[in-house]
Amino acid sequence: MVTAKVWVLKKHFEGFPKTSDFDLKKIELPNLKDGGKCKLLLESVFLSVDPYMRPYSQRDMKEGDIMIGTQVARIVESKNPAFTVGAFVVARSGWRTHFISDGKDLQLLPSSWPESLPKSLALGTVGMPGLTAYFGLLEVCKMKPGETVLVNAAAGAVGSVVGQLAKIGGCKVVGCAGSDDKVAYLKKIGFDEAFNYKTVTSLDEALRKASPDGYDCFFDNVGGEFASIAINQMKKYGRIAVCGAISQYNDSVPQKGPYVQVPMIFKELRMEGFIVTRWHDRREEGLKALLKWVLEGKVKCHEQVTEGFENMPMAFIGMLKGENLGKAIVKV
Repeated sequence: MVTAKVWVLKKHFEGFPKTSDFDLKKIELPNLKDGGKCKLLLESVFLSVDPYMRPYSQRDMKEGDIMIGTQVARIVESKNPAFTVGAFVVARSGWRTHFISDGKDLQLLPSSWPESLPKSLALGTVGMPGLTAYFGLLEVCKMKPGETVLVNAAAGAVGSVVGQLAKIGGCKVVGCAGSDDKVAYLKKIGFDEAFNYKTVTSLDEALRKASPDGYDCFFDNVGGEFASIAINQMKKYGRIAVCGAISQYNDSVPQKGPYVQVPMIFKELRMEGFIVTRWHDRREEGLKALLKWVLEGKVKCHEQVTEGFENMPMAFIGMLKGENLGKAIVKV
């Protein structure tokens, strides 16, 4: 019998999450059986912390539930012929060190995954965040060569991929981030223009300076004040992909605005919110393209790795504060 460690949501977040909102517990797992659902025993190797966990925990979880989340896990024991011991999978089993599965909710890492590539990338650039960038740009923004693309939270797990995919697509890319180190990283991975939104005297002026002609596409991960300023600098028939609203997730009092109707009408803009699971039937297409670009060196990856399962809450809170460069990962 295996004992799993799990992090549970002790108390729903009020404002910014605190470490006291979580509780570390131990759970005894049942032995595997030939029939029924207990067919696979898995051990988490890497766990993901992502912005979506903040609003989704409020919407979907009860106090006392195991925190939601995704991991790369290794199969330790198997009574399912489709999964061999030692194989690696992506699972959505929450913040756990070990768990039981029947295999239906597991996705094997692509067979073309090279040994030299960190398997943690299946939680980032070659995983959900990368797919979010891929489908958000291609299907929502519908970017075209020669256009100008704006992305905020550009040094994060999604934003950094957005910028690089836009460059592959022949676009000019403008990104903003919250530190000078992050801005330097954006320039290193090929962004045409990048600035620190925390130190500019005027966000409006910084956006105009970066692209005096305006923006064809805006990939919005932040919402709030940034979005209300940026929307006024869209070109006619511009497209806005609303991916996230991290500036608002921890507000205890809702922000006012933005009021988008006037620029939307006069510039005939299209703004569309999306969740990446809309394209679940094209997941393999997206992963294949992303893996190819990573192996070719066209898409560069950076991970912020926190060591130790016991540090999950700290890594989650740090990610929400913008302390990570690239994808925030916890190594068990």
